Amino acid sequence: MKDQSSATVKTTVTADRVAGLALGALGVLAFSMSLPATRVVVQQLDPWFVAFGRAVGAALLAWAYLRFTGAPRPTRGQWRRLTIVALGVVVGFPLFTSLALITQTSAHGAVVITVLPATTAVFAVLRAGERPPLLFWVASAGGLLAVLTFLGASGAVHGALSTADLFLLAAVVLCGLGYAEGGALARELGGARTICWALLLSLPVTVPITVVAAVADPPHADAIAWSAFGYLTVVSMFLGFFAWYAGLARGGIAQVGQIQLAQPVLTLVWSALLLGETVTPASIAAALVVLACVVLIQRTRNSAPAPAVGKA
Repeated sequence: MKDQSSATVKTTVTADRVAGLALGALGVLAFSMSLPATRVVVQQLDPWFVAFGRAVGAALLAWAYLRFTGAPRPTRGQWRRLTIVALGVVVGFPLFTSLALITQTSAHGAVVITVLPATTAVFAVLRAGERPPLLFWVASAGGLLAVLTFLGASGAVHGALSTADLFLLAAVVLCGLGYAEGGALARELGGARTICWALLLSLPVTVPITVVAAVADPPHADAIAWSAFGYLTVVSMFLGFFAWYAGLARGGIAQVGQIQLAQPVLTLVWSALLLGETVTPASIAAALVVLACVVLIQRTRNSAPAPAVGKA
C-alpha cells in the first residue's frame, strides 16, 4: 500500500511538472510577441493609451470570467499581494515598454529583456527568504552587466543609457517582481484568477489614464495597428497569464521560469520576420551571454538548501 501511495504521489508530481512546463511554454510563446506588437501600435497610438487601454480591455474580459466562474473574492492579505502583481505586470511592464518602443526597436528590447528570467529568480529568492550561494548573485550581476555592456556599445547610446533603455530596464525589474509574486499567489488563487483580480484591482488607475490619453490624443490607427492592440489586450495581458501563472504554480517558479530563456530568442525572430528589423551579431552575442548567466542562476538556486521554516 505504501509503495502504491508513493508511486501515486510521484506520478502526480510528474504530471504536475509536465503540465506546468507545457503551460509555461504557452505563456512564453504568447509573451514573445508582445514587444513586436507594442512596437507596431505605438507608432500610431499614444503610448499611455496603449499601456492602459489594453489593461482596461483585459479587465472587462477578467470581470466576465470571474462572474461566469463565480470566483470567491481574495482575502485581505491576497489583495495586498495582488497590488504587487498589478504594479509589475498590469502597469509597470506595459507602460515602460510602450514608452521605450516609441524610439527603440523590439529587437533591441528583446536583448534587454534577456535579463528578465534572472530578475524573476532574484525576486523569487528574496520573497521566499532563501539564502542562495554567492555564485547566484555573481551570475545575476553578470547577466545585468552583459545587458548594460550591450546598451553602452550599441549605436543608440552615446556615453550614457538612453531614456528608452532606462524604460526597458525599469520594465524588466517591475515585470520580474510581478512574475515572482504572481507565480507564488497563483498557488492559492489559480493562474487565471490571479491575473483577473489584478486587472480589476488596477481599474481605478487604468480607466482614468486611458480616458485622459484618448481625449488628449484621439486614437486613430489602421487595421494592422488595431489588430496588434487586440493581441496585446486579449493575449499578452489576459490569456497569456492564464497559462504562465498556472505553469509557475504547478511546475514551480524556478523550474518553469527557465522556459523564459526562449522568450528573447523568439522575440528576436518575430522582430526580424514580422517587422524586418535587423538582428545584429552584437545582439545575438549579448543574448547568449545573458542566457548562460540565467542558466547558472537557476542551477545555483535549485541546488541551494531550503531555508529553515519556523513554527507558526
